[in-house]
Amino acid sequence: MRPITALMSAAGLLSAVLISPTSAQQAPLKIGVLSDFSSVYSDIGGMGNVEATKMAIEDFGGQMFGKPIDMVSADVLNKPDVASTIARKWWETEGVDMIIDLPTSATALAVMELSKQYEKIMIVTDAASSDITGKSCSPYTAHWTYDTYANAHTVGNAIVKNGGDTWFFLTADYLFGHSVERDTGDVVKSAGGKVLGSVKHPLNTADFSSFLLQAQASKAKIIGLANGGGDTINAIKQAGEFGIVAGGQNLAAIVMFISDVHSLGLKLAQGLIVTEAYYWDLNDKTRAFGKRFLERVKRMPTMNQAATYSATLHYLKAVQAAGTKDTKTVMAKMRELPVRDAFTDNGVLREDGRMVHSMYLFQVKKPEESKGPWDYYKLLAEVSADQAFRPLKDGGCPLVK
Repeated sequence: MRPITALMSAAGLLSAVLISPTSAQQAPLKIGVLSDFSSVYSDIGGMGNVEATKMAIEDFGGQMFGKPIDMVSADVLNKPDVASTIARKWWETEGVDMIIDLPTSATALAVMELSKQYEKIMIVTDAASSDITGKSCSPYTAHWTYDTYANAHTVGNAIVKNGGDTWFFLTADYLFGHSVERDTGDVVKSAGGKVLGSVKHPLNTADFSSFLLQAQASKAKIIGLANGGGDTINAIKQAGEFGIVAGGQNLAAIVMFISDVHSLGLKLAQGLIVTEAYYWDLNDKTRAFGKRFLERVKRMPTMNQAATYSATLHYLKAVQAAGTKDTKTVMAKMRELPVRDAFTDNGVLREDGRMVHSMYLFQVKKPEESKGPWDYYKLLAEVSADQAFRPLKDGGCPLVK
């Protein structure tokens, strides 16, 4: 009996070793990209975010704990239930360690609830609502690129100071659009301006004529576009057809990307004041990353795509420094390590999940000012993190002591 007992003991010991935490952490690290591949935000993130994630994995060395780093991706169709279903499957059965991207605020907030349930890390690089690090903040979520508060304060303040003191909003009718209108309206009013009204439009609207007519009738000096991606592009194009700018009103694109300017062309986009967290032609680091991305994707990166690269790389560095994939340990290391890369050289991840960094105020160039493809912006100002992002104490995040 003794040999059998010894054999059983050895088997038990082997089993314990196989399921020990040390062994479990050596499973391949796996990153999931949840994006919009087919709709209004596909140019902003989409396959560009997948490529940016791949670039970060390659630049890190492609391996963690001696095993290749895996990546999966899926289209959430901009639907919270679809995003939740995919995230649940990835975390429950497919061994995904971190999910990144999330194209809309509604999809981000839905997956954040699951992230708390499974105690898994997610990094939001596309969705923009400031609620993500406000009342809805999570200990396992980082918000990387920009948010509605930062964009509203950077662009809104600049426009009001230059005489744009009456506003009417064209607002995408979901959380992101509502957050843009709310945060920008607060800026306008605190600067002494007035909000004369707003009109809500569905996500992915093709015909803005009825909404633009209401904005035109308001006589507001500024028509604030509280939308993004294809909706912003369509609204600006159709505003040109209605002669709105020629009639004396101006457009304010609160959330706009270089991909939008590219789609519009400089003739239509010239003169617009925009805020971005990244522009490929800012410095040597941004230019080097931009050119590498252009070679692979045939387009310059948006700020979201550069941020997805940054966030992925920072996560990988944190896992390596922590020596484990354990969520709480890695999140602590992500907050401890500074963010220094092609996206930003002054980033810090706060306790509310907001990664703060400089934002930039640009004006879109006139066609004759552009020296070549993707040369679209004139830098007006660099806005420091403490000026651009909401103060930690004001967000209502329950994690902030």
